[in-house]
Amino acid sequence: MSGDTILALESIRKAFGTTVTADGVSLDFRRGEFFTLLGPSGSGKSTILRMIAGLEQPDAGRILLDGADITRTQPWTRGLGMVFQQYANFPHMTVAENVAYGLRRAGMSKAKVAARVDELLTLVGLSGFQGRRVTQLSGGEQQRVAIARALAPKPKILLLDEPLSALDEKIRREMQDELRRIQQATGTTFIYVTHDQEEALTMSDRIAVLNRGQCVQCDAPEKIFRRPRTRFVARFFRGCNVLEGRHEIAEGRSVVTLAGARVVLGERFAAPEGAAGIAIRGENIHLGADAEERDLVLDARLADAVYRGLYTDYRLTLSDGQELSAMTGRAHAAKPGEAVRIGVDAANIVPLEED
Repeated sequence: MSGDTILALESIRKAFGTTVTADGVSLDFRRGEFFTLLGPSGSGKSTILRMIAGLEQPDAGRILLDGADITRTQPWTRGLGMVFQQYANFPHMTVAENVAYGLRRAGMSKAKVAARVDELLTLVGLSGFQGRRVTQLSGGEQQRVAIARALAPKPKILLLDEPLSALDEKIRREMQDELRRIQQATGTTFIYVTHDQEEALTMSDRIAVLNRGQCVQCDAPEKIFRRPRTRFVARFFRGCNVLEGRHEIAEGRSVVTLAGARVVLGERFAAPEGAAGIAIRGENIHLGADAEERDLVLDARLADAVYRGLYTDYRLTLSDGQELSAMTGRAHAAKPGEAVRIGVDAANIVPLEED
């Protein structure tokens, strides 16, 4: 393990009967980072989190915390905190009593407990709520209590299993910003599980995208969003077109052929040569007069246009019959059924590796 690695998974495997939920997963988690496990239902993300917590045992592989093997140690000996989707607060206790629960069990003095509770409630924006019952709080406030309680013992790592999924959209967005602020203020390593792409992109330092128990890409949010490696990752993020084309290497650079047009890219991608998936995000597609200045220019036909407020979603059909969507804030005069030119810069074209 490197000096900045606090936790490492080494070839972790877990199966429930014939269903494999973690298939040789190896990941490292850096000290003080916000790391997200992202994937659809059944991808294995929650199972991996539960194995880190000690709530499930891996069938094979190792879990190392600060270099020590904790694979078979009991959950309460690991020094980790956990926040669940359903808050798991004690309804018969006040806010302060909930936050103080673990500290009192650890034998901390009353004065130190009171000071720590005040510190954490200020951190999570609930200063003055000490005497309230948690049943009197909103969903967002209850989740703040759960976060404060989990942070109270100063865990080495805080594990969060889809903690915002039960909240409505407005509060969920507010809590995304709050969680990021809390993580940066405490410097605690957060390992976060979600199926929500926006949540992951908003909060994370790094994201591991999981599919069928395997990590298919682990990168910074912008790189995953703009440089997906596989068809699965590209399709998982809304607004990305995956088209069929060809990929070749010429003079150390990737060359893509799409709908009969050829373009040389500015770098060499790891995608194999031959038939390949080509990822192009909808916001990077230019229509009409804007298209002519781009590196790749294609003929298309407008199938439909849907106004969505900040932008219009244009559905298009290429000359070879492939369909794609373009998103732009600029209105275009073409009507459904009419021909339209579309253009893409080489920097926004990504040949994809095999899934």
